[in-house]
Amino acid sequence: MPVTVVAAALQVGRNAIQRGLTEELGTIGATQVRFLFGLPFACLFFLLAWWLTNAPWPTLTGTFLGFTLLGASAQIAATALMLAAMRLRDFVVVTVWIKTEPLQIALFGVLVLGDPLGIGTALSIGVATLGVIWMAYRPRQAGQSNESLYKPIMFGLASATAFAIAAVGFRGAILSLPDGNFLVRAAWALVCGLFFQSLVLAVWLTWRDPATWRRCIKAWRVSILGGLLGAAGSQAWFIGFALTTAANVRTLALIEVFFAHFLSKRFFAGSTTTQEKLGMALIVVGVAGLLWLQT
Repeated sequence: MPVTVVAAALQVGRNAIQRGLTEELGTIGATQVRFLFGLPFACLFFLLAWWLTNAPWPTLTGTFLGFTLLGASAQIAATALMLAAMRLRDFVVVTVWIKTEPLQIALFGVLVLGDPLGIGTALSIGVATLGVIWMAYRPRQAGQSNESLYKPIMFGLASATAFAIAAVGFRGAILSLPDGNFLVRAAWALVCGLFFQSLVLAVWLTWRDPATWRRCIKAWRVSILGGLLGAAGSQAWFIGFALTTAANVRTLALIEVFFAHFLSKRFFAGSTTTQEKLGMALIVVGVAGLLWLQT
């Protein structure tokens, strides 16, 4: 629970930084910032965990690489879709739509990893997700086109699906390692995932958009902070995935909506409506039910 709360808070801060970088670097450029500038910090986390635990150096099995590539690829797509949605709609609304992922994670976790999913847990996830959907609902405004109304929703839901696949992929990678302390396994999976992601986007930008690649490097001052928050947040997520099912972690992570609301009100001049308060209440009920079942 503590690492999930920390991860949720760090992720909101990272998303806010990436949202600002999107205007300057574009969607792919801002996505690369998260991976490239997060990799050095991930390496430091791994070396620290390896040194403190005196665990053996992790191995690279075929199953581990397969799950890592699945998670890394899905996360690239998820981040790009999230940033594309944020260019079209409010920061909080997009964050809320992305938070529909726990239901998808629970399904993928059962099908791919055989993670347990009891009736009580499924109901708790469903109630929390209903709160998310309720918060995100917006009636059509006069003169609003179908594209402007539904396009960000589609991007947000597609991003949620990709994040769900990424979470299951990374948990599968961590569980596939034959031995080692859970901190070391989580940190090793993060290093390998970020290395692959940075390499793929570096090749893509060099080939397709070298000007954006140069702007990414020039924006290093802000990018370092985004990389630190991204790596620290991802490390916390991975530690959670090493300890329990991805569905449990990402349902508790719905508290990120509260952090997003605070950040929106503080920096983006947002406000909280009665509808959003009711949605947050449903999230609290769902998360509380999940935590009660885990005790």
